[in-house]
Amino acid sequence: MLGNFSFGDYFKKQAIQWAWDLSTVEFGLPPERLWISVYQDDDETFQLWSQQVGVPVERIKRLGEDDNFWTSGATGPCGPCSEIYYDFHPERGYDDADLGDDTRFIEFYNLVFMQYNKKDDGSLEPLKQMNIDTGLGLERMARILQKVPNNYETDLILPIIEKASELANVSYGISDDQTKRYLRIVGDHMRAIVFLISDGVVPSNVGRGYVVRRLIRRVVRTSRLLGIKGDGRGDLEGAFLPIIAEKVVELSTHIDADVKNRAPRILEELKREELRFVQTLERGEKLLEEKLADAISTAERNGTVPCLAGEDVFILYDTYGFPMEITKEVAEERGVSIDMNGFDIEMEKQRRQSQAAHNTVKLAVGSGTNIADSVPDTEFIGYDSLYCKAIIASLVVNGDPAVRVSEGSNVEILLNKTPFYAESGGQIGDHGFLYISQGENQPKAVVEIIDVQKSFGNIFVHKGTVHKGAVEVGKQVEATVDVKLRQRAQVHHTATHLLQAALKKVIGQETSQAGSLVAFDRLRFDFNFHRPLLDSELVEIEVLINGWVQDAILLQTKVMPIADAKREGAIAMFGEKYGEEVRVVEVPGVSMELCGGTHVSNTSEIRGFKIISEQGIASGVRRIEAVAGEAFIEYVNARDSYLKQLCSTLKVKPEEVTARIENLLEELRAARNENSTVRAKAAVYKASVIASKAFLVGNSNQYRILVEWLDDVDAESLKSAAEYLMETLADPAAIVLGSCPGEGKVSLVAAFTPGVVDQGIQAGKFIGQIAKLCGGGGGGRPNFAQAGGRKPENLAAALEKAKSELIANLSEKGN
Repeated sequence: MLGNFSFGDYFKKQAIQWAWDLSTVEFGLPPERLWISVYQDDDETFQLWSQQVGVPVERIKRLGEDDNFWTSGATGPCGPCSEIYYDFHPERGYDDADLGDDTRFIEFYNLVFMQYNKKDDGSLEPLKQMNIDTGLGLERMARILQKVPNNYETDLILPIIEKASELANVSYGISDDQTKRYLRIVGDHMRAIVFLISDGVVPSNVGRGYVVRRLIRRVVRTSRLLGIKGDGRGDLEGAFLPIIAEKVVELSTHIDADVKNRAPRILEELKREELRFVQTLERGEKLLEEKLADAISTAERNGTVPCLAGEDVFILYDTYGFPMEITKEVAEERGVSIDMNGFDIEMEKQRRQSQAAHNTVKLAVGSGTNIADSVPDTEFIGYDSLYCKAIIASLVVNGDPAVRVSEGSNVEILLNKTPFYAESGGQIGDHGFLYISQGENQPKAVVEIIDVQKSFGNIFVHKGTVHKGAVEVGKQVEATVDVKLRQRAQVHHTATHLLQAALKKVIGQETSQAGSLVAFDRLRFDFNFHRPLLDSELVEIEVLINGWVQDAILLQTKVMPIADAKREGAIAMFGEKYGEEVRVVEVPGVSMELCGGTHVSNTSEIRGFKIISEQGIASGVRRIEAVAGEAFIEYVNARDSYLKQLCSTLKVKPEEVTARIENLLEELRAARNENSTVRAKAAVYKASVIASKAFLVGNSNQYRILVEWLDDVDAESLKSAAEYLMETLADPAAIVLGSCPGEGKVSLVAAFTPGVVDQGIQAGKFIGQIAKLCGGGGGGRPNFAQAGGRKPENLAAALEKAKSELIANLSEKGN
């Protein structure tokens, strides 16, 4: 959009005249082809166009508020608009001319006259300073000047379309409407994508990055519909977006020199994003097709409009990287709507889960009082000690304040100081006990703490259960952290820092943390990366970390101004809020991070590190789960125990397990194939027995009908039986077979020879209707189709229905 603004320098008279001069003199548009729209009550603008410029009043149209009145929002600056239209068909005359007819007119110039302020009550007051905002469509003007039928065929976009056509091996000029539409999507989107990435917008799942990612994925899917595979030049593992993007870069050379200078980064980003999406696209497309088929089938059974569940749309978005808009587009092509409310609910669930590490406990009680207003911040001494004496500042039970809490109650306890670490930065809260002593070594009350959370400010909320005695506000307690669990947590937290350092060394410095969980039994680390890690990379990461563990490096922890920490290279967690003073945890020579968590004093305390899984959790986000310390030992021992059991069962040595399992799988496949062959032969034998039950209908008794129930025959064997009967019975013949292969299962097959199909009876449609009687559905080709159901008790009636309909239809055809 090309535009200019004025803030009090000039107004309607000059803006209108200059717009006309630019259009007719500079661009050379024929004045007789230009039409004008004005706001219905804007007489001043009408007169300027007709009297000052000289546009015939027949070519000036007054339009309503929806078309010709601009507002910035519910309140604020606003004003009437005036637009210039180009007439492609002046021969149609003035009578009943409609500026909204896009087969004749195109609006290419818009003038906004901001002369009012809209108040809260909707009334308008004149602005002290009148303003102008104009906009001229570049592509629309190019279309007019180049005399082409649409924006896509201008020299701004057509060369990109032609490059896509070349890769798809089609000709844009002679393509059908659908193919042209796909090519236009590619041309238009690729142009936008290249310029956005050039301007620094990187594909991601948030903000502008999500717009780019959405556009890229739509281009990829659309191009696949055009038949482009791989790079379009024979390399099925390659990427085609960079090839098309090269044409965009070429076209932009004289427009924006930065695009050419940034081309290597643009092409690499496109290649990475395309290959990342293609990895999940086929699986996602298959799942989407299944979900759409289920939605259509369910709607047919229930007589409703097909609708795709919001949960399914979210799975496609979250797991397979399908933007909701693409899923919606595909669904609409199939006539299926989308449950947007359900999708929004799932998105909100994910949002809450992703923010779990940042949640605080709101200490508002039933009366509406906020305890946090009267309780000072908790003094945390847990870095240096796992034990202290403290005073109970407040008690909360079921959201209500309490002075005294007795045995058996769940309680939230606020202390004036604590050794318990409260959940934050991904590390879960400490466990332990609070004791109130009666005498020497005689505890009066015992509270087990199972979670600690932070509230507003820096208030620690200890959640637990009173196992013995009672606790009271103002009493002194002995707070004791579970040493073994704290050790497990801090081992995993330090291992997380080592993991981030190893990832940066192995896959690149650009990777960054996207979330984490530090628990007693494992660690979880989410990071931004565009592909699954290779097995060799995972091994290299483990070797690096275990090497640092073996090096027995002493950790250094210090508090410093955040500016100094960043200057020294400390890594901050994106999205976290930091104060002026920050705590820095450094493993010298390995990592330096801003972190408030608890850590080992020496890397040797980690003992060992093992990755147990690596997977994608969202587009562009990977997750590693691992174990360290005592959890590492437990993991190794458990796997060793499983292996010993497996060796004992298979009666082989550990090194022989893989070969033995492969042999067993091969034997199982062979047995299944043999079993399937036997079942098919049995079904064919049963078919040969019932072939004689076929009967004739029609005026000349020319149509053979066979409708039978075959006991204990699975769907595949039923198909074999039907194929045998088609070959056995002379044409024309109609065969319908049914069986109950298992509990709650129905299998149906319809096989019609050419003579029956020629009469307009199609197997797919026929068997689908019959299957509905058995609580199912199905379909297939006109001559052969299968179906299923889940109501075996209705099979007899369904087969009887099939027989009566075939008799009626074929008897009628035969007369």
